[in-house]
Amino acid sequence: MEIVRLNKYLASCGIAARRKCDELILSGQVSVNGIVEKKLGVKIDSDVDKVRYDGHFVSPTAKFEYVMLNKPKNVITTVSDDRKRQTVLDLVDSKNRLFPIGRLDRDTTGLMILTNDGDFAYRLSHPKYKVQKKYRVRVSRKLSDRDLATLANGISLEEGVTAPCELTRVETDEKTVDIALHQGWNRQVRRMFSTLDYEVKRLHRTEIGGLRLNLPLFGQWRRLKSYELKSIRRVIHGN
Repeated sequence: MEIVRLNKYLASCGIAARRKCDELILSGQVSVNGIVEKKLGVKIDSDVDKVRYDGHFVSPTAKFEYVMLNKPKNVITTVSDDRKRQTVLDLVDSKNRLFPIGRLDRDTTGLMILTNDGDFAYRLSHPKYKVQKKYRVRVSRKLSDRDLATLANGISLEEGVTAPCELTRVETDEKTVDIALHQGWNRQVRRMFSTLDYEVKRLHRTEIGGLRLNLPLFGQWRRLKSYELKSIRRVIHGN
């Protein structure tokens, strides 16, 4: 007998990361033993209880898959889109039910990780694990040293003051910097620069948790190599 939280069980079935599974529970898409369960924190016996998601029985995934994708512009970071727009899953050929870890807005390009490992996705995306992400940002005008210092020390946004981050100039372009941060507020990088009257012209994610994007073409993808997976696991497990 194994007693686990319902959201963790759904994550082990490859449905989504745990936070997203909470949303699915609250929306009434999950039932346990034929009864819709809308309470968070509910625990089940994974050996006995029968769980359905979207009307289908689900069970833990036997084999996990981890994919790196160079996301193009105008592609949506969701599993599906009711407006029939192209999603990141349309670009990846897999027999598994993958989902993207976190989000990049429609105009942002670069590194995405897709998987069916809900616990891995949870640790990689949850703020408490402080996984660093790096972006290359090109703005509308020359960046001043004072503004770079302000951005590095923290900018006041709706959610509060952003955590300190690292900014490095790109020597060949006075309008371009690399920024490294561990927060993931909605459209955070764009809003940080906008606060200082810079319009972000291009935003490209280059790294997550030490994993660097090395796919040169937009839309290109591949499965993570074993050493890459071991390295990023060390980051999210803190050893």
